[in-house]
Amino acid sequence: MKRSTEHVLTTHTGSLPRPPALLEALQRRDRGESNGSELQEHVREAVDDLVQRQAQAGVTVVNDGEASKIGYATYVKERLEGFGGVGRLDAVPADLAEFPDYMQRVVGGIDFDMPACIGPVAYRDLDAVRADIANLKNAVGTVEIEEAFMTAASPGVISVFLQNQHYPSHEEYIWALAEAMKTEYDEIHRAGLLLQLDCPDLAMTRHMHAEESLDEFRRRAKLHVEALGRATRDIPGDAMRLHLCWGNYEGPHNHDVPLRDIIDIVFEARPAAISFEAANPRHEHEWTLFEEVKLPEGKVLIPGVLDSTTNYIEHPELVAQRLVRYAKLVGRENVIAGSDCGFATFASYLTIDPAITWAKLRAMADGAELASRRLR
Repeated sequence: MKRSTEHVLTTHTGSLPRPPALLEALQRRDRGESNGSELQEHVREAVDDLVQRQAQAGVTVVNDGEASKIGYATYVKERLEGFGGVGRLDAVPADLAEFPDYMQRVVGGIDFDMPACIGPVAYRDLDAVRADIANLKNAVGTVEIEEAFMTAASPGVISVFLQNQHYPSHEEYIWALAEAMKTEYDEIHRAGLLLQLDCPDLAMTRHMHAEESLDEFRRRAKLHVEALGRATRDIPGDAMRLHLCWGNYEGPHNHDVPLRDIIDIVFEARPAAISFEAANPRHEHEWTLFEEVKLPEGKVLIPGVLDSTTNYIEHPELVAQRLVRYAKLVGRENVIAGSDCGFATFASYLTIDPAITWAKLRAMADGAELASRRLR
């Protein structure tokens, strides 16, 4: 993994707006309508375009925008054996439950039915991830960038969205997911791409299961980190990044667990880089935590300098200020500019106008350039 040794690197969390034709093709596949070759062509074209746009916007560590995926976690239902029937995401975030009228406006009408785990979990085949890898590697060969990364769902976040109806316990389900997903993680690493593990469960599930005590939540988070460690045991930490968040939606977030209460568990995870929310009004102040908490040797921070839930375009000066704060505490080489979360977490659920997404990324690049000058 490259560091910000000469200038502040820029990246983002993963998902980017899909073109309308691709979105329609993804939705048809999700409904079970066969359109394999057509979808593959739409994905290839989209990845080429998304990589070009990232480079033009000044993003230096790019990805495929998760173009082939219907959702950052739920895509695994197409790659894993053992899922079917209907499970329901019935945990209501505590912040939305406190404001039911607002909750209805935010999630009313959204179908939360998902397949459930109804049998032994196993990785089906590598065709899909190999196609993703080929598309990304072909696209990055045409642009000047620093590195490329590819996202993959963590065992923990899969368990949040795809309900366990087969294994006797949550623990057994997590370990089974870890062994199955190891196949995908290893393939991404072997291809020479940075592996990003998406782990919103390390923060978001605290207010999704508010009935649990903090100690109970921390035990769950530790289990998920241990499972992640087993699944990535053959990949060097420096070849991985971890993304955690509190849920990529515009809401009160007044029940979010403080970063202070989970940072020790997060730092136990094997990935060297930690991507996290640091731009939105609920979590921006937490940069001061690193006045007290020492960054472990070898770790890198990817603080969000763009809020992924608002159409405000951050001023480059604000981006620079945010980056300089972190750099002065942990060292410039240990900071990479990022976004709070994805800009199209689920393919059909957009809160940010696509054109504004690209303007925000340009603002991040301009702000990173300002920060680089100030940190020389």
